[in-house]
Amino acid sequence: MKMRELVKKSEQELTATVLERRARIRALRLGVHQGKVKNVKEAAAARKDIARILTLQKSKKSSTNS
Repeated sequence: MKMRELVKKSEQELTATVLERRARIRALRLGVHQGKVKNVKEAAAARKDIARILTLQKSKKSSTNS
């Protein structure tokens, strides 16, 4: 997910996306251990998406507090 797409989303949508990505990571971890998942890099991409979203949320909060 690109940063441009994330900036356009509301706070609730960002929170929902984080929860969705965390659930996806859990499912991917389970799938990797069971041998079902072929693309193991997908979990890393999901973690990076979560980091982008949390960074954006913090920057929005700090800009509103200043």
